[in-house]
Amino acid sequence: MFWNRLYDPAIIVRDKALKASLAAAAFEVASFAASLLAEPWEVRTGGGTPFKVFTPFWRALASRAPMPAPLPAPKRLKTLVGIASENLGAWNLRPAKPDWAGGLRAAWTPGERPAAKRLAAFLDGAVRAYGEARNIPAIDATSRLSPYLHWGEISPRQIWSSAEAAAIAHPEAASSVSAFLRELGWRDFAHHLLFHWPEIATENWKSEFDAFPWADNDAAFRHWTRGETGYPIVDAGMRELWTTGFMHNRVRMIAASFLVKHLLIDWRRGAAWFEDTLVDADLAVNRTSWQWVAGSGADAAPYFRIFNPVLQGEKFDPEGAYVRAHLPELAALDAHYIHKPWAAPPEALAKAGVVLGGNYPQPMIDHAKARARALAAYAEIRQSG
Repeated sequence: MFWNRLYDPAIIVRDKALKASLAAAAFEVASFAASLLAEPWEVRTGGGTPFKVFTPFWRALASRAPMPAPLPAPKRLKTLVGIASENLGAWNLRPAKPDWAGGLRAAWTPGERPAAKRLAAFLDGAVRAYGEARNIPAIDATSRLSPYLHWGEISPRQIWSSAEAAAIAHPEAASSVSAFLRELGWRDFAHHLLFHWPEIATENWKSEFDAFPWADNDAAFRHWTRGETGYPIVDAGMRELWTTGFMHNRVRMIAASFLVKHLLIDWRRGAAWFEDTLVDADLAVNRTSWQWVAGSGADAAPYFRIFNPVLQGEKFDPEGAYVRAHLPELAALDAHYIHKPWAAPPEALAKAGVVLGGNYPQPMIDHAKARARALAAYAEIRQSG
C-alpha cells in the first residue's frame, strides 16, 4: 500500500499506526513526498534549526530550484481482486432537504482533470496580472487551486513546473508568476511551522496572548458567521463562504480581522468556523493565517494593524461589484455608499430598497470605538507581560 504523506499532527499519528499494522500483516507499505514543495524537515536555517520567519524560509526554499519535476503517471496498475466494496451511493451522503450543498456544486467541479483545466486556464490568462489584481475580489484573478491542493487533486510540484513554463513562454508575466509561486511557498511555510510546533494549531505562538481578554459573545459570533455585521465587505465574504465554500483571500483577512479585533472573539473560534465551511480548509494554512491576523502567531502582522472594513472595501471593491454579488439587498445602492450604507441619505436608501435594521443590519459596532478597545486590550497584555 502506497500513499503521499500528510503532515497534520493527528494524521502523522494515524499513518504511523497504519504503517505498523499493515507491515505486521505482511503488506508492503511506503509513503512518498508529494503534498509540499519540500518536506518540512528539509528546509533549515544556516544553523540547522527550523525557520520562524517567512521571508528567509522562502529564500531557502526557492534556492532549492530546480524543483523536482512531477513524475509521469504509471503506465499500468495492478487491479485489486477479491475485495468486497459497498456502493457509495447507498450511503446517502449527499444532502437532500434542505439541499445546503447546491452552491458548492455550482462553484466547484472536483477531480484531477478539473484541477488541471483550472491551472491551465489561470496560467494562460489571469496569472499575467496576478501581482496587481489578486487583491480584487470581484474579478477572477486568482488561481482558485487551493481546494484541489487540499484534496490532493493536484500537487504543488505540478503547479510549480507549469508556472515556470508559463513564465518562460510569457516573459512579461514573470513577476506575476513569481508572486504566485511565493504563495505556494507560504503554504509550505505553514506546514513547516505546524510540523515543528504542532501546538500552534490550538495555542498562541506568542505567550503574551494567553492573557488576552477575549470576549465570550455568542450572539456577536453568530452575526459574524451569518454575514450580519452591518459592514458590507465583511458580510459579503461570509455569505460567499456559506454559499460556495470559498472566500477571496483579501476578504478572508478583512473578515478575520473584524472578528478578532473589532469583536475581540478568540481566533480559534474563527478558525474552527472556517474549517467547518471552507472547501480548502487546510489545518496548517488556516491556523497559521488566523494567528497571523490576530497578531499572536509566528511572523504575524502587528496587533495594532486593524483593518478598517470601510476603507478596505473602498480600496479593493471600489464599485461594490463584489458586495453586490453576495448581498443582493444592497445591489441597487450607489457605489459611494455601498461600503457604508448607514451614511447614505434616506432618499438614496429608499431608492435602493435598503432598510437599515430591516433587510440589512446597522453596524454592530462603531469602527473607531472597536479600534480603541482592541488597542487598549493589547496594551494591557503588553504591560502585564
